[in-house]
Amino acid sequence: MRHIMLASLITLPACVAGPEPETSTQQQPVTMASCPDDVPAAVVPAQDQDLAFALDATGVQNYACTDGAWRFIAPDAQLFQQSSSSSVGHHYAGPTWEYQDGSSVVAGKLRDAIVDPSSIPWLLLVSKSHAGEEGRMTEITSIQRLETAGGLAPASACTSGDTLEVPYTATYFFYRTKSEASKTNLRCGG
Repeated sequence: MRHIMLASLITLPACVAGPEPETSTQQQPVTMASCPDDVPAAVVPAQDQDLAFALDATGVQNYACTDGAWRFIAPDAQLFQQSSSSSVGHHYAGPTWEYQDGSSVVAGKLRDAIVDPSSIPWLLLVSKSHAGEEGRMTEITSIQRLETAGGLAPASACTSGDTLEVPYTATYFFYRTKSEASKTNLRCGG
């Protein structure tokens, strides 16, 4: 089996020593300014969803060649507080988002939108299960993947058995259900 690493034009942050991991008292508050402009309606969370926090992701989308075509396998990315170089979590198969406190959420895709044809789609996902310790991911009910760059497998044919890692970046927006205040809930695109 051959393993292929696909180069990309996206810029990935350098691995450098940074400050200690951020604690809940150091987390930056999210505001509408944290949201990108023009979020497609297809990936806007329901009105009862309220934005809890956002994390940047830097990593790869893993693919395997089956019957001459690339098939998505799983992501593998480090999660960062926005404007920080210290990893606070990991995003991997499931898809799963695991925070440094040991809490995790597994979610499934509800809808997608192609914003940049050269990058993986923007997504709206809903949580399917939670695991690990009680923590930051415990109450997450939906997730948006926005501001993607890279991550697409090439359209060209491949040799069965080959694997491919395609670098990507994205910002994940994490939501909690808050139905009693749905008129004031903060939602990217809402």
